[in-house]
Amino acid sequence: MDAQLAGWLVSPAAAPALAAAAAETDPDSLGAAQRLRRDFPPDQAAAVLTQAGLRRKAVAKFGERAGHLFFTGAGLEQATRAEVARWRAARFAAAGATRVVDLGCGLGADALAFADAGLDVRAVDADPVTAILAGANLGRPVDCADAVEVAEALLADADAVFLDPARRTSAGRTWRISDLSPSWEFATGLLAGRLGCIKAAPGLPSTAIPDGAGATWVSHCGDLVETSVWSWGSRVAVLLPDGLELASGPAPRVGEVGGYLYEPDPALIRAGALGRLAELLDAHAIQPGIAYLTGDVAVTTGYATGFAVQEILPFEERALRAWVREHGVGILEIKARGLDVDPAVLRRRLKPSGAASATLVLTPTPAGARALVVHRL
Repeated sequence: MDAQLAGWLVSPAAAPALAAAAAETDPDSLGAAQRLRRDFPPDQAAAVLTQAGLRRKAVAKFGERAGHLFFTGAGLEQATRAEVARWRAARFAAAGATRVVDLGCGLGADALAFADAGLDVRAVDADPVTAILAGANLGRPVDCADAVEVAEALLADADAVFLDPARRTSAGRTWRISDLSPSWEFATGLLAGRLGCIKAAPGLPSTAIPDGAGATWVSHCGDLVETSVWSWGSRVAVLLPDGLELASGPAPRVGEVGGYLYEPDPALIRAGALGRLAELLDAHAIQPGIAYLTGDVAVTTGYATGFAVQEILPFEERALRAWVREHGVGILEIKARGLDVDPAVLRRRLKPSGAASATLVLTPTPAGARALVVHRL
């Protein structure tokens, strides 16, 4: 899609075509394309059908609001989930921000949340099509400019900055810091002397976080969705939508397998908060560097999934196959950490068959590799 087509797409003239595309059961089908082309030029028909499909996918991130927003495939993939964007906007507002410059705003997911939180937003994106679509989403103009070139001028009149560097190259999505645009050095330099946040990939190396910066490892409904680097604050795991937080801390002590097993939320693992969680659960680690906690007290917590340990079996395929057969297990869930095993391959080799279901957790322990038979609390 070029800028001219994008301009038409967000104009009132496109409303009938968008409505027709939205009424299609399968916007990606050949039949839908043929029907739309009867009334609209091929490029316009393709554009509105693409929007219809993307809007349906976007419901998972934006809820009902998705039906009124404009998307590109790559833009939707990188866009912040609405609840995460609201959390970020609230954090800026609580810190005293009033005017935020969103450099590289993409389709405007975070800028929308800033505006909803009552913050004045100036949004910028280097891509002409993205800037047009974002402007329609925000209901205000979005500057089409290079963030590096305009940052200094725009930030002169603002007290906060947000930057989500592009994580795509010509080869597709990338997780390498060296591929980010604008560069990581430019992004972190923006944090000096002002309220600021950089949205980064969930696997951002801790060594890339500048000394003195805060960091949040954010999960949403159990999915680790981002690492964000802040010009203030400490290093914490944030679990949304509940808003739970737990700070980084010393590693937990190690001990034997107890009566209960806990699988921490992935944000806590990345944040190095397992020691803090172990204190809350009156638990300990099974093995250094293995993200399972265990103890003898059943605790209900939003920070982890809890299991009762029913049996402890040797991690030996013949013994496990015999156990599965003897217990008539047909539905078998296998979790594994710290062992060289592919759960899907092992499941097939254990040949589950029967009406019962079971969960096996494969992990190193102080006594060696073991298979824990567990059930969810």
